[in-house]
Amino acid sequence: MGREEEARAKVDQFILDEIDSVPHLEALLLVWNRRPKQWSAEQMARELYVQPERAAKILQDLANRSLISASRETGPAFFFYESKSSERDDLLDAVDRIYRAGVVRVSTMIHAKASPAVRDFARAFRFKKERE
Repeated sequence: MGREEEARAKVDQFILDEIDSVPHLEALLLVWNRRPKQWSAEQMARELYVQPERAAKILQDLANRSLISASRETGPAFFFYESKSSERDDLLDAVDRIYRAGVVRVSTMIHAKASPAVRDFARAFRFKKERE
């Protein structure tokens, strides 16, 4: 497997494991590409064309997965990218590059995934079934 195919496989797996929706991916890439900028939910909402409540949920989801960081010094949270490893930085660079080159392919892959609620339900059922 060549370098580009290996990178694409890693990116695809990352998206399948960590990204719930196209707006989640778009928010992650905005935070990544405009680092060290700190984002409020309102700022992200304007960029993604969603309501501030939806942007806040997306940003919090990404922070909960440790893909971005949150700062709550006073008032509302601000979100930003904090480098934790060169491997993660390289992966996000590849995600950005591969998404730009194949927006339709990546978007289709995200839309084809089951919703997070369905995946959580399936995991719970699988766990219960294994215990029986």
